[in-house]
Amino acid sequence: MTPRRRGSRDALVGHLARSAVTRREFLRRMGGAGAMLVAGPTLLAACGGEQAAGCEFTTTNIGDNRTLNFANWPFYIDVVEDGFFETTSIQDFESETGIDVNYLEEVNDNDQWFAKVQAQLSQCQDIERDLTVLTDWMAARFIRLGWAEQIDKSNVPNWVNLVDSLKSPGFDPNRDYTLPWQSGMTAIGYNPQLTGRELTSINDIFDPAFAGRVTMLTEMRDTMGLVMLGMGIDPSEATVDDARAAAQKIKEHRENGHIRRFTGNDYTEDLASGNVVAAFAWSGDVIQLQADNPDLRFLIPEEGLMLWSDNMLIPGGARNKTAAETWMNYVYQPRVAAKIESWVNFICPVKGAREAMIELGEEIGDEELIALADDPLIFPDDETLAKTHIFKNLDEEEEREFNELFQDAIGA
Repeated sequence: MTPRRRGSRDALVGHLARSAVTRREFLRRMGGAGAMLVAGPTLLAACGGEQAAGCEFTTTNIGDNRTLNFANWPFYIDVVEDGFFETTSIQDFESETGIDVNYLEEVNDNDQWFAKVQAQLSQCQDIERDLTVLTDWMAARFIRLGWAEQIDKSNVPNWVNLVDSLKSPGFDPNRDYTLPWQSGMTAIGYNPQLTGRELTSINDIFDPAFAGRVTMLTEMRDTMGLVMLGMGIDPSEATVDDARAAAQKIKEHRENGHIRRFTGNDYTEDLASGNVVAAFAWSGDVIQLQADNPDLRFLIPEEGLMLWSDNMLIPGGARNKTAAETWMNYVYQPRVAAKIESWVNFICPVKGAREAMIELGEEIGDEELIALADDPLIFPDDETLAKTHIFKNLDEEEEREFNELFQDAIGA
């Protein structure tokens, strides 16, 4: 995504609208696509059964490890154009290690990418990808199916720079298989000039004064998670009954016209233009929009907010596993992480990156880069992180039930 020091609001909004499923699974298609919702758990069970029958990956690390095939989301790494630096982190890595990076911006949607590789992985075949980036719930699915290689941490000593708040997710409690690439928070983006007051609570989204001028997200975990928090329910421990209660509240406010619509990250256009006064929003998007509309706010609600991560994961049978681990170790250096973060603008998962960003800014004499280090949506403090919640790691049956309830709630 274009850094906030460049370009007009119209250009930014247009870019955001065109890239509605980039950088993370902003527009969840499982359930929205109908057939995927029905077929997903059954298909997954079949894949798991095939693997249980004795399939084993046998090709791991048989490449030359001088090449890294890296599948990531579009607009999710630093580039020279409109950036702060004359080289990119990929170019620096190649120069320092001698490893060539084949960087593939092909993960446009978690489910789409799963569908692309599942036939090969279910037969334990090499997919010619040494590293990919997947959102928490999809990373959990890969681990559950046995499609993720365990990280050799002796090759990744810098993993100790992982921030404490992300060290022990339920789906990978020891980070044996994943390391976060970027994280972000989900809460409410709003314009106090239009709401007429400061917002403090998730439940402010249901204020009758805002009827028809609020939006929620098509991402089940974000929307259901926030509504649950507003109801006093911890999304990390939610039951099907909890999901049913949250879905009913959403459905009531959809049917009475209070919720304008459910969106991917195209909510940014409505929020920036003033068509809506408040929206369930992602922190990184609000940072970008504030460049041209400083009135916009990202609320840290009193009840808490959602935290998600997109995670680096080595697919089963990776031919250049050591190269992937070398990359993981490289980007967990604070200065490298800061360089990437200067362009991406989501939450950096690497300790020391904030201080490194200040140092880099001083070295190149760029006050704007230094100022980014003080952005609480890029480097949130411990008090903010203590308010975040990671959605429960659902098993296949829960996944089906939660999604059925949510799709009914949003009228999909």
